[in-house]
Amino acid sequence: MTDDAASGAAAAWPVMLVFVGSLTAFAWMLAVVRGRMRQGRPLVEARPHPQVPWDLGDVVIILCFYFAVASLLPLVVPLPWSVLDRVVSGAFVSVVSMLAGIAWLQVRGADAAALGFASPGRATTIGLALGGVSLVLFPLLMLAAGLNTIVPYEHPILEFLETARGPEAAVVVILSAVVIAPLAEEFFFRRVLQGWLEKRCAGDTAVAVAGSALAFAAAHQGQGLAYLPLFPLGLVLGVIVERTGSILPAILLHAAFNAVSVFMMLARPLPMPGPAG
Repeated sequence: MTDDAASGAAAAWPVMLVFVGSLTAFAWMLAVVRGRMRQGRPLVEARPHPQVPWDLGDVVIILCFYFAVASLLPLVVPLPWSVLDRVVSGAFVSVVSMLAGIAWLQVRGADAAALGFASPGRATTIGLALGGVSLVLFPLLMLAAGLNTIVPYEHPILEFLETARGPEAAVVVILSAVVIAPLAEEFFFRRVLQGWLEKRCAGDTAVAVAGSALAFAAAHQGQGLAYLPLFPLGLVLGVIVERTGSILPAILLHAAFNAVSVFMMLARPLPMPGPAG
């Protein structure tokens, strides 16, 4: 087998594994959805939860703090940054901003339930996450693959993995994409923003869910056309949070979705070096 053929085979097997697995899970989940609809049962059971205590001003303060940290970081760690620096700095800004946001909202009277960290139960959390990722993974990956042929996907993590592999690189990518990103993004979009929108649009939760999903998708501008499949993902995540009042199932679903993408990135062979000069 030639080097090109071996490289092609190595690149194909993780794609086929994800394709078969996600398609099987999708078919199973469609059967579950049809069964619940025949029984007249909702896809996500509603769990009573109070409105959040914060207002638009608090949302703006948290957003401004995020951009302030992102703007001040280059003064502490001077430019130019390597790709690794960009990945790490993005994760750092997310963590610091999330912790500051939690502290601010606690001052404003938010408890763990208002912040979305009250669990609806271990079985419910895992069930919603697995059911949700089974429902969205296959169609959204297929959509993303099609869009990638039009405008190639771009992301610092993907750029980082073009040159770096090994345990250290895997740890950086997993922490950034599978741990920190789901935690921070679900807190910012599904709790801080959507929580306020649910309060502001009382009685019209569809507007709140759609608004947070739109902001979530827009935040991923500059990553090719990734914002298009991320909008329906945001809708699914938003519905789960709106029905349960908890971001824990959404964090787990988001993490599982990102983990599949990270697996495919890490399983890809490194590109062959081009000619010098």
